[in-house]
Amino acid sequence: MVSFPDLRLRRIREQAPLRKLTRETRLSPSGFVYPMFVTHGQNIRQPIEPMPGCHHLSLDLLAEDVGEAADLGIPAVLLFGLPQEKDPVGLGAYDPEGIIQEAVRTIKREVPDMMVITDVCLCEYTDHGHCGVIDNGRVDNDATLELLARTGLSHVQAGADMVAPSAMMDGQVRAIRRELDAHGHETIPIMGYAAKYASAFYGPFRIAADSTPQFGDRHSYQMDPANARMAMREIESDIAEGADIIMVKPALAYLDVIRQARDRFDHPLAAYNVSGEYSMVKAAAERGWVDEKAVTLELLTAIQRAGADITLTYHAKEAARWLKERE
Repeated sequence: MVSFPDLRLRRIREQAPLRKLTRETRLSPSGFVYPMFVTHGQNIRQPIEPMPGCHHLSLDLLAEDVGEAADLGIPAVLLFGLPQEKDPVGLGAYDPEGIIQEAVRTIKREVPDMMVITDVCLCEYTDHGHCGVIDNGRVDNDATLELLARTGLSHVQAGADMVAPSAMMDGQVRAIRRELDAHGHETIPIMGYAAKYASAFYGPFRIAADSTPQFGDRHSYQMDPANARMAMREIESDIAEGADIIMVKPALAYLDVIRQARDRFDHPLAAYNVSGEYSMVKAAAERGWVDEKAVTLELLTAIQRAGADITLTYHAKEAARWLKERE
């Protein structure tokens, strides 16, 4: 093997154009999905305190933000809804006139080329805050599947381009796939939250989505952060059930899991740069401790370098602007 002084690796780092030509991981807005929070009412753009730059948006303001994302080259949004009322079985999740269903119609009418992905879960809609039906103090997996399937179908009937089940119920992808196929929606893809961990990094999101469990926690259905091999089993299961895209969530604390998934599976791979990861960068930047632009682009590059094809991130619009400046 050639070594110094004949080998000088700095040669390809001396000039900026050459650094660009030899860059192995190329970050682009075309790989971003922008998560959004939609609420009822009029003229509402309410800041989400622990997530600076993110807002609760009413339907009349939704198209403006979605259009801005489209202009920045971001191809897809992921929708979360805040219903007017909550109940034990999350009726608002599968109500044909529910907040997500109306949001989908609004976007497809006003920004038809934007891909609309919907989160399929019950936690925002249940009064107990858990992701499924409660029976004797525990989440009933199989009783929840029917409601998740109804939710996914209602989103697609409203015009959603893709559904993303996130409840971490065994069999959720299969239940939704069968429901969609039975109603003539065989071409609608499913992005499965395949390896979703019971993470402490979801704190800001739970405030944003008003989805904090009212008792207990989600450790009985979301994954133990200590487990990586089990993540491969979860991903394999989602693929077998019909998932077209698989996801690891969170991203930054689980780069090793993303890498293992990339090495093992040929499916398109998504990673969710979650609220806590976003908020930490924002908080440090506000205090002048880090350069937000530089840190954010480095972190997003790391997620892609680990193997993600798709990155869901609240930094999507800002990162898209920064990448355009860097061109």
